[in-house]
Amino acid sequence: MKFNPKLAIVYAAATLATSAFALTPAEHSAEKDRISAEYKAAKEQCKALKGNAKDVCEEQAKGVEKVSSAELKYKVEPNEKNQYAVAKAKADADYGVAKEKCDDFSGNSKDVCQKDAKSAHVKALESAKVSEVRKDPSSKPGDIANARKDANEKTMEADYKAAKQRCDPLSGDAKDACIADAKRRFGQ
Repeated sequence: MKFNPKLAIVYAAATLATSAFALTPAEHSAEKDRISAEYKAAKEQCKALKGNAKDVCEEQAKGVEKVSSAELKYKVEPNEKNQYAVAKAKADADYGVAKEKCDDFSGNSKDVCQKDAKSAHVKALESAKVSEVRKDPSSKPGDIANARKDANEKTMEADYKAAKQRCDPLSGDAKDACIADAKRRFGQ
């Protein structure tokens, strides 16, 4: 076998590049400590707030911690599963904050807010699932199409529930027309 200097250079560069991104155990531990410290500092800042603003602040702090932890895990093991976990953590964090913000409302306004938050959560999760299937090297074009179809169905259903909730304060023919319009728009 003949020695190929260009191949050796490419191999060395690839090895150095992958090892440059890998975290040592000490760096990993330091990152975990940093995430924990940032979470504690954010929670401490929330103590100055009152009522629902405090709850929203705490939910934001919790969400940032979960996203940071998922991103750290992805740094350590960059694969599709961990990339999906990052997207899911972001969606869950946004959903938690949005749900907490809904507590500022009451009655139907609160219900609509919660349905809108759920709809946005479903969209984000389904988008992450489609992305995961798309990036999977073993997936076939049919798998991607099925994932998109499932995502569209779940998204449309969540959007329909939010639209239907907006119809609740109406009555009589106006409510019937509102629900019929929501069914038509979201294919229910």
